[in-house]
Amino acid sequence: MNILIKNGRVIDPQNKRDGIFDVLVENGKISMVKKAIKAKSKNTIDAMGKIVAPGLIDMHVHLREPGREDIETIASGTNAAAWGGITSVCAMPNTSPAIDNDKVLKKLRPS
Repeated sequence: MNILIKNGRVIDPQNKRDGIFDVLVENGKISMVKKAIKAKSKNTIDAMGKIVAPGLIDMHVHLREPGREDIETIASGTNAAAWGGITSVCAMPNTSPAIDNDKVLKKLRPS
């Protein structure tokens, strides 16, 4: 599937880019970043007034599972992160029991 993101503020420190650009994604990979891409796509996103950036990482996440699933679960916490533009999280080890060995980790893995 191809996606054309138009008119977004692209912030890409690795390529020293910060400005209004179009981004073409082909087969799951960015194939072009230019001021005005003329390609046609059934999946066009108007990103005017929005930021288009590489995936963000949250290094301090309290997912609460196991032990406090009444507050948050791994599923609800990572879903919220994704909706906020976070692509990776690093969970804090303050769960009960602590996720500090393979036995506890295996209990959390979906079957």
